Amino acid sequence: MDKPRVYVCRPLLGRAMEILEDRCDVRVWPDPEAPPPRDVLLAEAREADGLVTLVTDRVDETLLAAAPRLRVVSNVAVGYDNVDVPAATRRGVVVTNTPDVLTETTADLAWALLLAAARRVAEGDRFTRAGRWRSWGLELMLGQDVYGRTLGVVGLGRIGRAVARRASGFGMRVLYTSRRRHEDAERELGVQWRELDDLLAEADFVSLHTPLTPQTRHLIDRERLRRMKPTAVLVNTCRGAVVDEVALVEALREGWIWAAGLDVFDREPLPADSPLLSLDNVVLLPHIGSASFATRARMSEMAAENCVAVLSGRRPPNPVNPEVLDRLG
Repeated sequence: MDKPRVYVCRPLLGRAMEILEDRCDVRVWPDPEAPPPRDVLLAEAREADGLVTLVTDRVDETLLAAAPRLRVVSNVAVGYDNVDVPAATRRGVVVTNTPDVLTETTADLAWALLLAAARRVAEGDRFTRAGRWRSWGLELMLGQDVYGRTLGVVGLGRIGRAVARRASGFGMRVLYTSRRRHEDAERELGVQWRELDDLLAEADFVSLHTPLTPQTRHLIDRERLRRMKPTAVLVNTCRGAVVDEVALVEALREGWIWAAGLDVFDREPLPADSPLLSLDNVVLLPHIGSASFATRARMSEMAAENCVAVLSGRRPPNPVNPEVLDRLG
């Protein structure tokens, strides 16, 4: 019996390729730094029983319509806004993701951005490398204190909770907002509920951890940036489009907020003409929230396990649309 065909949109790490190749006929886009062109992805999808995708790979109605054999889209990420899940569900295609494994790694990076933006770490590095450091001075690279301040967490899911948990080591008061109150987290972590607008007005640091949906697109817009303190720092490690970047540039230029730390952007890679690149009070990273050796390897392996499970007729560990599985029995 022929093995099911799987197309992998980027070379995977750890044991992931071994897991796939043991049960499937695997084809891989070979460039680790760039996604397959759209025409290549469409052509490969036509013959594929499974796709292993990254957030850079758009799986929409057009692709799904051109892929009659497709049974599973295994996304190497927690988020899956690159996949049209309702369209996949209508066509009986299982969508999976890789939750949990990147929680602590992404929380670490959120804190790295928070500290770097507050204390001007990246700016200070550029200043020193450029040979501009001439003497120690009282006003040299003044920043914002972190210890004992107020952290606002927008979205208290796994990563939001991990970020909030770390705040105890900095003696911080933690506020949160979410689609619903989490009384268990309030008891466990001592976090306090606020409506979003109140949280923005009260927090010294705001860290975003909400999925990208039609309701959260440009959640942090011009009006909400205006609500923040002029000494506040905004950190985004979820999805770029949660923030209105045009408004954020204005806020950073005009001093509505102190600084920002960004790992995600409206357009990725960040365009060479982005005005963010000209600002000193923003730390910019290339979407590396989960980029540790161990985490990226485990994400790859989980995606492979999800894909093989569906193609073997088993329930995958991490289905996004389990109703498809229920329908298939």
